[in-house]
Parts: sequence; structure tokens; C-alpha cells
Amino acid sequence: MDGVWSWRLEKTHLAEQACELLLHVSALKFGSFKLTSGKLSPFYIDLRVVPSYPEVFEKITDIYVRLIRNEVEAFDRIAGVPTAGLPIATLVSYKLKVPLIYVRKSTKGYGTQRAVEGILNNGDRVLLVDDLATTGLSLLGAAQAIRSQGGKVEHAVVLIDREQGCVNTLSDNGISLHFLISASQLFETLHRKGLIAHPDYQRSIDYLRSERLGNHNA
Repeated sequence: MDGVWSWRLEKTHLAEQACELLLHVSALKFGSFKLTSGKLSPFYIDLRVVPSYPEVFEKITDIYVRLIRNEVEAFDRIAGVPTAGLPIATLVSYKLKVPLIYVRKSTKGYGTQRAVEGILNNGDRVLLVDDLATTGLSLLGAAQAIRSQGGKVEHAVVLIDREQGCVNTLSDNGISLHFLISASQLFETLHRKGLIAHPDYQRSIDYLRSERLGNHNA
């Protein structure tokens, strides 16, 4: 129990650190954005910019390592989900000394025509790593590709859960989602620290509430 409580305290600290780091590199933007899912959002979280800041990238991937070590059971491979998840997964796999594979966005029409690149043995336990989770369809697609080649996928790790159905989508398919912070917690933390304007905060929170309600009623 002491270990669980200690991790909760550390996770809270890491979440606050991550919020400020993302704001520092302008990974959080407000406006009107069309997501991969086709939905419109009043905010956009762009972790693709993080590797352009080596010191921040180092800290963010250290946070992934702490999250994985404290919440994920034994695994044999780390799989990067394209495209934003791949640089994160690469550095995390290096830090954990766990072999890396990655899932292609589309099966190549030449050579081996594989959907999964790297060494994947039958029965290997694979941990999915991505930047954030929205509907969960990208993570689920990656899991299905790995499973089709004999791998086992039971866990996925992201920095942020956008609270738009991913947890339930993955759970329904036998996958536990581990995340550092939810989008609501991200905005609440930054608003409490006076780092984002109230109108941006309120629009974002209202949007997330409506998304949660829609997913609940679906």
C-alpha cells in the first residue's frame, strides 16, 4: 500500500511537470482543430513538436519510463504507434533496454509486405506506446496488426487521455490503457497555475464534458 501511495504522489508531481513542459514548447494550442477521428476540437495537443526540444524530450520520455515501471507488468517488446508515438517509443525502448518494433500506417506492397516491422516472435507480450489517446482506434488498429502476427497485446501507454472513449474501446478489446494525465486534469492544472486564459479553459472543459456525455449515451 505504501508503494501505491508513493507512486500516486510521484505521478501527481510528474503530471504537473509534464503540463508545464508541454506549454513551454507550445504543444498545446487553442482554436478550432479537426482531429484524425474527424471530430472538431477547441484545443489541439501536438506532441510531435516535443522531439525538437531535446531536453524536454528527455524529460517526457523519462516520465514514460516511470509510468511503465510502476503500472505495467512484464513485456517482451515495445511497439511504437505511427507517427507521433514512434520517436517516443524509440527512446523509451532504449532507456528500458527492451526491443522495439513498430506498426506501419499501411502494409507496404513490396518486400516482406509486413504490417509490423522488427523482430516479433509468436507469443511475445507487446506494450503499445503512443503520444495520446482519443477514440482508441489507432491503438486498437496497432494491436490488431500485432496480434495477427502472433503477438499478445494487453497494455498501452500514452501521456494524455483525451477522454473521448479510448479507455472503453481498448478495455472491450482486452487492453488496459495507462496514462499520466487526462485532458481535463491538464487544463485544470494549467488554469490553477494561471498559465492559460479562463475562456480557453472553460471551452475546453465544456467540450470534454459533452464528449464524455456523448460516449456515455452511445
